[in-house]
Amino acid sequence: MQVTIIGTGYVGLTTGICLAYVGHNVTCLDTDPAKIAMLEAGKCPIYEPHLEELLAEARPRLRFTTSYEQAVPAAQVVFVAVGTPPGEGGNPDLKYVRSAAEGIAKHHTGGFTVVVNKSTVPLGSGNWVHSILLDAYTRTDGKFAVASNPEFLREGTALHDSLYPDRVVVGGDDPQALETLYTLYRPILDQTFEAPVYLPRPEDFGAVPLVSTDLASAELIKYAANAFLALKISYINEIGTLAEKAGADIRQVSKGIGLDARIGTRFLQAGIGWGGSCFGKDTAALVATASEYGLDMPIVKAAREVNRMQRERIVERLLAELKILKGRTIGLLGLAFKPNTDDLREAPAIDIARKLIERGCRVKVHDPVAMERYAKEHPDLATVACATPEEVANGADALVLVTEWQEYRELDWPSVATSMRNALLVDGRNALDKARLTRAGFQYRSLPG
Repeated sequence: MQVTIIGTGYVGLTTGICLAYVGHNVTCLDTDPAKIAMLEAGKCPIYEPHLEELLAEARPRLRFTTSYEQAVPAAQVVFVAVGTPPGEGGNPDLKYVRSAAEGIAKHHTGGFTVVVNKSTVPLGSGNWVHSILLDAYTRTDGKFAVASNPEFLREGTALHDSLYPDRVVVGGDDPQALETLYTLYRPILDQTFEAPVYLPRPEDFGAVPLVSTDLASAELIKYAANAFLALKISYINEIGTLAEKAGADIRQVSKGIGLDARIGTRFLQAGIGWGGSCFGKDTAALVATASEYGLDMPIVKAAREVNRMQRERIVERLLAELKILKGRTIGLLGLAFKPNTDDLREAPAIDIARKLIERGCRVKVHDPVAMERYAKEHPDLATVACATPEEVANGADALVLVTEWQEYRELDWPSVATSMRNALLVDGRNALDKARLTRAGFQYRSLPG
């Protein structure tokens, strides 16, 4: 099929490359010429494991452009995968979605086309996009339909989640649109494509369920799923605070409740809390949408507040141990909101660094892949960028593990301890071995303790 992807961020680029890999002809459109130039050169503007390798394999069926005129006319399916940053009152700012819809309408020349909201958008956005298309497009004789196809990608494992998804959700009120999307996704639903050698198909992985719904249900599925995962993380962090007060081990508590099949072990790791582009924005949007219907969403609000407090607790833990923060040197290990990505959106490290600087600390930082992005996106933060984690530790009064990169687990911790002014480590992810760190000479503290 002929597919166009508008937007080459995490969602758009991953979707486009994967659809090309399984056999479709894909045009990726972005208004940023620098991104398009990078992609034309075989380089990805984002960090995602194996993305450049899959780009190289899918390249014969991919093209990149900044022109709607080149991208839209021949497309059978057009995905809108642009950014929806937070706007006023928690609702996402849909200006990029509007611009994409207007561009589609202006350059659509005939033939049935499915316009797919891939961006995370509020309830009713499918109808809104349809109205934009009708307003801007005078040839409305059944030539297009609007559908919703929410994404469930985890940064760091986005390719795996695209090729071997738990489910594919499509929503629409036009039977032809739903049939078109079924045809588009059939290689993934039936798993008929040859798996990349570096992304093998999971053992015993079978057909992928297709959930076909109306527009509103598909839009709500995305928000409800992300909010539930955020709730789960905030819940275990709240239990962790109680465990710390009562002298219980939150890791054992997490294991004990996670082995219940009704609960599951995923998203039950206590620590600093969630960040990234989805949970914060989507929970805020869900609260804002509910308020339009006169609903309060107290559970979702509480999850957001618990998550905010986890970042405060890191500073409180350092203050409890060091007594005075002003003039101290604190090292942060990890900047990205999670391992295997360079995404800094809503990253806990940014908030923690800012809070420490406000208290008079000298803050040193390191991340295996996010340093370049950090320098571009946060030039206002007066931190010391370090080339290695060992450089962060040298002369520091404390280290905080903010992102649980494998590289940090494998550090020569005895050597790191001897280079510090005060060998204090706060494990914000409960990811390190307490006994090992203690033997290495550290005062080991975790969150929760």
